[in-house]
Amino acid sequence: MGRLSPARLWLLVASVTLAIASDAGIDETSKSKGRTFIRQEINTTNTSKEAYGVDDFAAQVLTGKLTTVFLPVIYIVVFIIGLPSNAMALWVFLVRTKKKHPAVIYMANLALADLLFMVWFPLKIAYHINGNNWMFGEGLCKVLVGFFYGNMYCSILFMTCLSVQRYWVIVNPILHSRKKSDIAVGISVAIWILIFLGTIPLYLVDQTVYLSDLGITTCHDVLPETVLANDMYNYFLSLAIGVFFFPAVLTSAAYILMIKTLNASITDVNIGKKRKRAIKLIITVLCMYLICFLPSNILLVVHYSQIKNQHVGNVYALYITALCLSTLNSCIDPFIYYFVSKDFRGNLKNALRCRSVRTTKRMQVSLSSNRYLRKSPSYSSSSNTTKSTY
Repeated sequence: MGRLSPARLWLLVASVTLAIASDAGIDETSKSKGRTFIRQEINTTNTSKEAYGVDDFAAQVLTGKLTTVFLPVIYIVVFIIGLPSNAMALWVFLVRTKKKHPAVIYMANLALADLLFMVWFPLKIAYHINGNNWMFGEGLCKVLVGFFYGNMYCSILFMTCLSVQRYWVIVNPILHSRKKSDIAVGISVAIWILIFLGTIPLYLVDQTVYLSDLGITTCHDVLPETVLANDMYNYFLSLAIGVFFFPAVLTSAAYILMIKTLNASITDVNIGKKRKRAIKLIITVLCMYLICFLPSNILLVVHYSQIKNQHVGNVYALYITALCLSTLNSCIDPFIYYFVSKDFRGNLKNALRCRSVRTTKRMQVSLSSNRYLRKSPSYSSSSNTTKSTY
């Protein structure tokens, strides 16, 4: 069986999503009415407490297999793979890697963002397994939502920095490494500040709503129509354009220029290895964009545009599926570290073999000495003399 292209993979995911939605009881009649996850106030005899409900479509999705089975299964897989792999990667970058090059700085920050995101995953998994019933309070719901979106856009920005840095190393490798490292630290701090400020609007909106008709408390899934059509629309449109579209264009430009530069240096002896690593990096990042970032950002804008302009939400099933699949970047990132950094590959292998930093350094010094002796003319003449005596 041939390998699935990203387009075929997304068609398969879309088919599975629609099948699960159909199994949950979402027929053509309900879809044509344009149901959406808009909070509706319910009149009750108890005037001291407001009660809210949702329409039939929202109720079917919130109680169907898509959100109570499919999503938590994906999140569990991501958590099992992403938590240990990113923890190991961060430990390698901080403890095992002595030379903090710009690529190491960007990758360490990327691993840190993924790890901080993974810490909150058990709450997300429990929420969906418990029938989309949030039991951990408004504050933790806001934190989870903030880290959810913050991780995606933080990954995009650090991936862009890493891509531009790889191109810059190929074009201008003579620049002093200390200066490049200082620039990388400054850019990393600026990204963290930008992400923090960018997620503040999510903390200003009440994310939990108790649905009396379903007997559950949702987290970010149900919001008032005025918030969805105005605040959330403008907010996510700004993020999609400023923190996804422009970095994606910059990343693509860096890779195009990288390939052109490598092809122009065809006479270089080491160009074959550099081109091979560059192609692996490009393919990996391209897959991440096609599977994780592009669908989620497009459907995110389409979903909120429909709510704002048509008061419908026909793509919500695909929208939440795309957001779920966007978390796969936390599993793909460690492969990028492996492809990009030769030091990371070596340090990871030595760590898995339980070799200490001192032992590894001693082995590297010994290997370097042997290589120097083999290239030395005196070593060669000595070897010839020794061979002739025998």
